Amino acid sequence: MVDELRRTYIVLLIPAIVGFIFFFVAKTFHLIHIGPFKFQEFLGPSLFIASVIFAIALPILFRTLFAHKVRHQKSVSEPDLLKFERIFLYIALLTPYVTLIAYFFELPRFYCAGTVLMALYAVYYYYPSERRIKFEKRIFRVR
Repeated sequence: MVDELRRTYIVLLIPAIVGFIFFFVAKTFHLIHIGPFKFQEFLGPSLFIASVIFAIALPILFRTLFAHKVRHQKSVSEPDLLKFERIFLYIALLTPYVTLIAYFFELPRFYCAGTVLMALYAVYYYYPSERRIKFEKRIFRVR
């Protein structure tokens, strides 16, 4: 189970990392340039709020909904927990993509830094380590 979740984690994270490398190289060699645009003052706060939602709020909500769904069960099957953990990763690892959009549009430093911090939080906190998965199995009484 841990190996499957790590594979999913890597598959979700690699395109974002490649995108950052691509945009960094393209901006360094002046291959692309995005100047100020009409809705930049609206896009910065919106992307920052979206990154907080995907890194913190939605994972908490999804975990709460899952716990509520299985509250009367004596135990949870491993496939159900695996499905929950995969969707959990899908939600949390949207944050690096929001950060990629913020980096691409050259948003003000405050909002870009905030999205980077949220992405780092999501990437670090939701990494499917054996210890975390063992903890989740114990909490949800996986059989």
